[in-house]
Amino acid sequence: MHQTILILDFGSQYTQLIARRVRELNVYCEIHPYNKIPLINENIKGVILSGSPFSVRDKNAPNPDLSQIKGKMPLLGVCYGAQYLSHVNGGEVTPSSTREYGRANLNYIDHENELVSGMTDGTQVWMSHGDTIKTIPENFKIIASTHDVKVGGFKIENEDTYGIQFHPEVYHTTEGMILLKNFVVDICKCDQSWTPDSFIETTIQELKNKIGEEKVVLGLSGGVDSSVAAMLLHKAIGKQLHCIFVDNGLLRKHEFEDVLESYKGMGLNVKGVDAKELFYSNLKGIKEPEAKRKAIGKTFIEVFDRQAHSIEDVKWLAQGTIYPDVIESVSVKGPSATIKSHHNVGGLPDFMKLKIVEPLNNLFKDEVRRVGRTLGLKDELLNRHPFPGPGLGIRILSDITPEKVRILQEVDYIYIEGLKSNDLYDKVWQAGAILLPVQSVGVMGDERTYENVVALRCVGSTDGMTADWSHLPYEFLAKISNEIINKVKGVNRVVYDISSKPPATIEWE
Repeated sequence: MHQTILILDFGSQYTQLIARRVRELNVYCEIHPYNKIPLINENIKGVILSGSPFSVRDKNAPNPDLSQIKGKMPLLGVCYGAQYLSHVNGGEVTPSSTREYGRANLNYIDHENELVSGMTDGTQVWMSHGDTIKTIPENFKIIASTHDVKVGGFKIENEDTYGIQFHPEVYHTTEGMILLKNFVVDICKCDQSWTPDSFIETTIQELKNKIGEEKVVLGLSGGVDSSVAAMLLHKAIGKQLHCIFVDNGLLRKHEFEDVLESYKGMGLNVKGVDAKELFYSNLKGIKEPEAKRKAIGKTFIEVFDRQAHSIEDVKWLAQGTIYPDVIESVSVKGPSATIKSHHNVGGLPDFMKLKIVEPLNNLFKDEVRRVGRTLGLKDELLNRHPFPGPGLGIRILSDITPEKVRILQEVDYIYIEGLKSNDLYDKVWQAGAILLPVQSVGVMGDERTYENVVALRCVGSTDGMTADWSHLPYEFLAKISNEIINKVKGVNRVVYDISSKPPATIEWE
């Protein structure tokens, strides 16, 4: 087992970011809801308490049982976590006189303290809280302050328990990684041995032990996650792995043929299945986004199940589930609001009777890419933009017909190839085209037209949790718009989406 930092989640938007920063230090960590603390064992070297949208003064504020943690191992409270530690030990937490949100500077640092050692006087930090610690208990010592926040950070005397009211995990805290390294490496004594190589070696051995001589079936999508999962399994069990790549009629132009070819070049045992007509038939007339997702998922399982049963004695279903999928399906305060149904988590019907294996379910997307690179996968596959499980089905904002798919495939192809040829593709996180349920008046030649509108979407992100719209050059957008209108029959207007996430999602449906 790996040395582990345990992160207890109180519902903060930044919790995954804490985990990603710890992983960047080559230290393994896991996020668990504060009310579902796993059994504490010798592999857990320290605990971090996240921020929260709650106030410690709220009636229903998160109240974790830290009896097996506090004073027994290193503990770091961030924002709400710090306020909670102060509050339950007799300190006073009050509403801030002014909301403390945004950049601030540390005008006092206790350079003798091991948590903030090496940080620079005046260093910039990021605040995001409506409460503040007004007074601290007697055995607490202040280790950092800003002009407005006296208790910017504290340590409890005679134990490795710390609290900070700023967020070290966000980019705007310029020396946040110094603080996190001090905690994780120096205070928790983690040895920074969790690397792609060590992950691959451990995972291959675990897969061999778990699967033995049994057969595994895996649905490939052409994306990074399923491809890296396939290669890990291939390294572990070779020809026992049977891959199925389904053409649901909602893939990008030429994708089915191109991806099948690249998989064969990787030595994988792959079967391509053309199921376009069945998908179109089952989607006929369905307009509501969640109903489309469910119909696509149900049809995929139907096709996949039929193909899986044609392979004798299959016992396992492999999935490319990654860590954000797992985290998003576990709520801090009971069932969370469903933003959209997740195509990877819990989607297996009882009748398939297969055991599940998910070799990537502890990795973030950037870690999946690093593992893939170490496994020798080509950059063009690893650097592919994320593509939704339901494909173009949720980029056609209405019912799906073969003609609408044709139009969108042509538009998408011009757009994506344009990004690649203008050296923009690798500089953005995700791009795609959306066919709107809107027709607009236009003029082509001397004729009046009444045709479709498409929206182009392009965002920058690190993990898809938040995203900013990409400021593509006007000249590029003008050229692509012109090419789409001239070449794609049925489109006479192109718009560019300039919404960020939040509040907008990356996909429109």
